[in-house]
Amino acid sequence: MKSPGTFRDALLQRPGLRLALAVAWLVVLLLAGWLVAARLEFSGDLRRFLPDARTPEQRLLIDELGEGPGSRLLLLAISGDAPEVLAAQSQALHEALAGDDRFSVVANGASADLSSFPPDLLPYRYLLTPSFDEAPLDADALRDAFDARLQDLGSPAAGLVEPLLPSDPTLETLVLAEAWAPAAAPEMLFDVWFDRAGERALLLVETRAAGFDPTGQLDAVETIRARFDAAREASSSDGSASTLQMTGPGAFSVDIGGRTQREAQRIGLADTIGLVILLLLAYRSWKMPLLGALPLASAGIAGLGAVALLFPGGVHGITIAFGFTLIGVVQDYPIHFFSHQRAGLSPWKNVRSLWPALSTGVIATCIAYATFLFSGVDGLRQLAVFTVAALMVAALVTRYLLPGLVDPAPPDIADSPRLQRLWHRIEALPRPKWSLAVLGVASLAAIVFAPGPAWQNDLSKLTPVDADAMALDTELRAELGAPDVRYVLVAQGGDTDTVLAATSALRPALDARVADGRLDGYDMAARYLPDAEVQRARQAALPDTPTLRALLDEALDGSPFLPDAFAPFLTDVERARTAPLLTLQDLQGSPLSSAVSGLLLVHPGRATALVSLSGLDDPADVAALAAQAQAPGVDLRLLDMKDASESLVIEYRGRVLAAMAVALVLLVATVWIALRQPRRVWRVLLPTLLTLLVIVAVLRLAGVELTLFHLVALILAAGLGLDYALFFEHAGEDRADQIRTLHAVLVCSLMTLLVFSLLALSSIPVLRAIGTTVALGVLCNFVLSLFVARHRATIEAARAEPEPVA
Repeated sequence: MKSPGTFRDALLQRPGLRLALAVAWLVVLLLAGWLVAARLEFSGDLRRFLPDARTPEQRLLIDELGEGPGSRLLLLAISGDAPEVLAAQSQALHEALAGDDRFSVVANGASADLSSFPPDLLPYRYLLTPSFDEAPLDADALRDAFDARLQDLGSPAAGLVEPLLPSDPTLETLVLAEAWAPAAAPEMLFDVWFDRAGERALLLVETRAAGFDPTGQLDAVETIRARFDAAREASSSDGSASTLQMTGPGAFSVDIGGRTQREAQRIGLADTIGLVILLLLAYRSWKMPLLGALPLASAGIAGLGAVALLFPGGVHGITIAFGFTLIGVVQDYPIHFFSHQRAGLSPWKNVRSLWPALSTGVIATCIAYATFLFSGVDGLRQLAVFTVAALMVAALVTRYLLPGLVDPAPPDIADSPRLQRLWHRIEALPRPKWSLAVLGVASLAAIVFAPGPAWQNDLSKLTPVDADAMALDTELRAELGAPDVRYVLVAQGGDTDTVLAATSALRPALDARVADGRLDGYDMAARYLPDAEVQRARQAALPDTPTLRALLDEALDGSPFLPDAFAPFLTDVERARTAPLLTLQDLQGSPLSSAVSGLLLVHPGRATALVSLSGLDDPADVAALAAQAQAPGVDLRLLDMKDASESLVIEYRGRVLAAMAVALVLLVATVWIALRQPRRVWRVLLPTLLTLLVIVAVLRLAGVELTLFHLVALILAAGLGLDYALFFEHAGEDRADQIRTLHAVLVCSLMTLLVFSLLALSSIPVLRAIGTTVALGVLCNFVLSLFVARHRATIEAARAEPEPVA
């Protein structure tokens, strides 16, 4: 067996062996990528990037955002054709979506009944209806009902009434359908909903996919568009006149996801082309872009594999997208190696001499991101694992594999006349002294005294949804009476019956507020599913079969109706009187399932009933109502989603800042252990610390309110700055080595600046925040590291004694 030294010598002598090693490395990467892909599961639940909720309001906010009625609503408007054509398209779209399992509710104002209910649930209408709460189901009530049915049969409504009559002479089916209709229904035209101007047909759709499920929302939105295209082709006057507008959280998330993907593709293509051109210009060799891609690919696969192994519940797409942006720093490792390689110097000795600076930077950056493991946020924990694994693997393969692939005798970068002239001009510049202190004090003053709020706590301002789309959403919500996504009444208790009863008791007070205009409308689970006590009372009030038959005979005396025709009615009442009470589980598969499940959240040991509110003018009034209506065992309150979200953001930020503080302490400790001399440690840390101050100061002076994404990007900027300063410090006083380091840092800075400058131009606020922060950091870090961390060349360094190359 050959010794390691003999094998390394063979690599230097035989290009074919280097090619074989590169192919073997690539094959291993392909195999590892296949294994990781087979194990990898993706998650779209954005709640992974929210901190663990600690207060009842925060827990409810997270539950409501993902499962509540407002998060799953899509508001549709069809316009651009004659009203009768729009109505026909609305009906066709309603029919196409109503039978689709992706949607739990599809409403356009068309006449509703309970015919779609499972047969076993139909008798329960007598436990759900309030018709006999005040007056019992007796002969007088039946007689009045039969008289009304005689009139109905002679009216245009005969076709609707006649099929219901044998089993439902009191028409409780229609009573419930009317009671369950939206509280603030839109205008009706051609039997479907229209806006007040009569120019748009309106539909309201509720998806089964949760609000935090972007994949499910995308599937739902694409299905609606496809069904609309089919309906338009079948009924439009010219086949293409009408258009579909769609708003709601799901539609917004799909639009944002599509825009993000398109921008990422454009930015990724521009980055790839730019980086390849930059490497070709920097090294004048077509091999360098290919060799530099191997550590990057190794880092990406290692990061994905680590996250897939430690988080079997699924890797979030944001983790992957942001993680690959972060590991772009791994390109710095091979670039430093390439820039320092020259004839007469063994690649193995080259990388070994660079290893102290490289490994210190890697360890410091890994420590910074490892602090996110204790942030209490699952998404940040995934990001930490991904980044740490990626950076460590990239450094190791650069140290132990990449030297075996490079040409051992490339031209020496230090011989470049252009770089020598540039370095000569840099050396002529005065070294900053007190100006650095002035810069630090000015930056601190700007941070403290800049006008406007320092932090952005409103999550809605991070959304890239344009103003026209938000205005359309507000308009359609007003037309359809969709629930307000800000205010919701919340009743929390130990079981469903307790919270259903507590919210049901609010109905008279809420009805009074609707009547006097202080509230446009409301919805609650108790409208559809009464609590057990109410159901028992209604069961007890129902007559048994012999009694009801006698009442029926009395009511039909002298009537043209035949008593035998109402046997189904007798059967249904008896079944309702003796059936087990209706529960939430019994509603599964029925049209009421989604309405109730969206307003009634059940968890082990606790239940939460929501009352969605529309057009609330006086939140303090409803909050006072909730305080007065407290019931034993129930916590009843008005939840302001905006306040709850802001408190969640503030707590999140506190955790991230704490993690950053710990990371800073560990970073200083790492550099101290590596350099062990206060002067050298100060030269390395000062550019990074000053850069962080300058970045924050520039952002504040520009009127930017800082977000969590700015904080995460600051850690990346600090890691980059530390690498630059470490390598300038590592170059020492050897002028040739200083020129090689200048070349390497220039290439690294330009590559990173290209990537993040393109991100800074993005229309997506999150990407723009990251790109702006890191791009500023690259510029500041490069300039400050160059002036602070570089040594003054005291000798015109002679080249190091060449190492013999076998």
